[in-house]
Amino acid sequence: MKVFTHQGLLVAVLTRDEHCPPHVHVGPPEWEARFEFSFWHSGVRLWDVVPVRNQPKVDVLEGLRQAIKSPKHLRRARECWWLSKQALCLVNQNWDEQAQEVVSPQEKRSGARVIQTAVFDAQRYRTILQLKGEIVPVEIEL
Repeated sequence: MKVFTHQGLLVAVLTRDEHCPPHVHVGPPEWEARFEFSFWHSGVRLWDVVPVRNQPKVDVLEGLRQAIKSPKHLRRARECWWLSKQALCLVNQNWDEQAQEVVSPQEKRSGARVIQTAVFDAQRYRTILQLKGEIVPVEIEL
């Protein structure tokens, strides 16, 4: 699914054989970069570039990262991922209410609760987490 184009490069969420974490693909035939994004914060990070020997200059990758991070494009990436996967890749992770962040179960933070379900409400533009043992879900406004 097309998210947007940046300087002639297509930024897209692929719809077949995709996997966690949420990410977009971008690149010409010579290389492909993947950028990871989240449904609980607005950060975007470069995941990888293949093949490494054809990796573009840092300023090209940073320009792409900043473009993906823009509110309009990040929203579209999230919508495309949700439409395609119906998963946020947060189930069985932990939510640390005090730090307001998702943490790995291996981190063993005191008070962190297991995420039982995670859904994206595209109309209200928020993530809804149902935590183990809690009645009221956590709503994260994006």
